[in-house]
Amino acid sequence: MMAEGPSANRPPHIALEELTLLKTTYRSAMLAVLVAGALAGCDNGAGDEAQGGDQVSSETGAEDFTGTIDRTFAGDMLPEVTLIDPDGTTLALAEAAGTPILLNLWATWCAPCVAEMPMLDELAAEMDGQVRVLTVSEDINGAEAVVPFFERHGLANLPRWMDSTNDLAFKFGGGASLPLTVLYDAEGKEVWRMIGAYHWTSEDARVLIAEGLPGGA
Repeated sequence: MMAEGPSANRPPHIALEELTLLKTTYRSAMLAVLVAGALAGCDNGAGDEAQGGDQVSSETGAEDFTGTIDRTFAGDMLPEVTLIDPDGTTLALAEAAGTPILLNLWATWCAPCVAEMPMLDELAAEMDGQVRVLTVSEDINGAEAVVPFFERHGLANLPRWMDSTNDLAFKFGGGASLPLTVLYDAEGKEVWRMIGAYHWTSEDARVLIAEGLPGGA
């Protein structure tokens, strides 16, 4: 069908520029939604330090971790997103199946996220070989924020994967509050997702994680 109206007389390169502008505008809008959602769950992300982050740790009482389970997306496959670490190594997340994965989205400026990190580090060491714990920073500053954080907190068992363009966050809807933790089975299928901080060193956490293991509920 022939184009009608003013657009019919526009050169092809003008149309392409307009399409690119629309995509850029859409991506910016989605990023704004993500940031707004994250701020709702984690106060604000104005700086690299978590608000209250120095006062919360794995010793924080279980009552302070109020995450909720969501099984709505059970069966969804690992997102097709490529992550990167400070050394430039990349990971195609969709190709990481083979071992159950506990995927955690976090940020250095998110106090509940900071509270979880020591527990996730302990969990990664304890369940090495059974569950692969993948922590993914959503910090826009990337390595500039992540490297000092890991050095300061000594998280020896956690990977430093980064998603500074928020591609992974967009895959989860673009507005999810941080932290967000998703369990995948060995086939890369989602089992459940935890919205908000959770006490990962508790017995309840191990029961939940067992659902993603071979023979799990």
